Amino acid sequence: MEGAGCVTWWGFSPALDLLRRGSERQEGEVNVLLVGSGDPRHILKTIAGLRDTDTLHIWVIENSMDVVARQLLLLFLALTPQESMGLHEKTEVFLELFGNSEVRSQTEETLRHVASQLSLSVTETLETPTNPCLDTTHLRFKERDDLDRIFKQWIHPPPSARSAHVSIAKAWDGRVRQHLGTRYDSRAGCFDWDLTMKLHQKGCGVINKQHYKLWRERGVAFEMREGIYQMANESLLSTRVFSHRGDKMAMRGYWGDIVSSPYLSFGIETDDEKLLQKQNGQHVKTAQDISYVNVQALFKSLSCRGGTPPTQTCSEEGKELVALEPVSQPEAHHKSQINELMHLNGVSVTFLPLDSLSKLPEKQKYSHFFNSIYCAASMVHHLSPTLRQIAAPKAALVVELAKYLLDLTKEQEVGFAEKVGDVAKEAGFEPSQEEKRDVYATFTLQEE
Repeated sequence: MEGAGCVTWWGFSPALDLLRRGSERQEGEVNVLLVGSGDPRHILKTIAGLRDTDTLHIWVIENSMDVVARQLLLLFLALTPQESMGLHEKTEVFLELFGNSEVRSQTEETLRHVASQLSLSVTETLETPTNPCLDTTHLRFKERDDLDRIFKQWIHPPPSARSAHVSIAKAWDGRVRQHLGTRYDSRAGCFDWDLTMKLHQKGCGVINKQHYKLWRERGVAFEMREGIYQMANESLLSTRVFSHRGDKMAMRGYWGDIVSSPYLSFGIETDDEKLLQKQNGQHVKTAQDISYVNVQALFKSLSCRGGTPPTQTCSEEGKELVALEPVSQPEAHHKSQINELMHLNGVSVTFLPLDSLSKLPEKQKYSHFFNSIYCAASMVHHLSPTLRQIAAPKAALVVELAKYLLDLTKEQEVGFAEKVGDVAKEAGFEPSQEEKRDVYATFTLQEE
């Protein structure tokens, strides 16, 4: 699992509307629990599918405050109104900060501005969140202090990291060397093998060879315009504690995925068949193009729900796709304050303490509370039979499988899926026949 890293900066599966079950959708007031999702892909996709009359409460548990900080950063960008940042610029900045180790200087400025706003928010709002989709009021004081420290590191990186280009480039290269070992000198062949014999064989043919190779080499997945990508994306750096000769030593570096790629979250699936067309056996559009279109469509849905409609009129559910090529438009220079973000009608996103999952069953408030529960592959070992105590009648359980964890063998992948089935059965869930069964395992709570 060295390639997947120990910090989940992005998920190992495509965005999912967690209220959709086959051809049906849950309606009315719904509570959804996300365990270890790592990024806001499911949050955005689920919001995009809502009807005007629906109310959605999302509750998020992660295994690291660094990941919570990133979730808040990406949600802040998603909620930025169009007067502050045009749709095309917002999509580009979001994808850069989401999947690039190095970003443009103006993107780094945006990161620092958002970090300063979030720092104020987590330290000053104790009971009522400034924005319902950035609710950190349930976190412990120590966790909020940790968040504040992380945001301040994004604004003023620790001294050793200030020679930006060298630090993140070295951190990335160090991980690649460690992962490949003696194969490092023939790494181009290793990258090609992982792409053609693994990702492409698993149905990710839209991931472009040049794009994937650049990401494996340097950590840059999204280059959408002519620009200089050489400022460190501080939001992808975190501290990891190592034991060295009996002493504990903290090292700041890049500890996330270096094999599967950030294209999986938004870039390998689309409802628009035209984006999947081939010419001479080659995909015309790439995972980078599809990520751009999907994220922009999700942002348009948010604008329709947030009371600040985009320049184009929204379709019934705000889901019509947008032009692939960015339209040139003057870039807004007003930077959004946290109290100017869009407020999405009937939607809230609440972050719970890191160790919450085992404690929720003890709290009356969460008894038979969640209509849908999502669990990432990296968090399956935290699931227990007490899960049924917090699941509402007929609740859905969706578990990410190991299909896109490329370091695993086929046998390990199958073994993991079996383990997931056993864990779900122990908690009182039975398998439900859904599509994408090799990417997600879906279950429904059995009636007692």
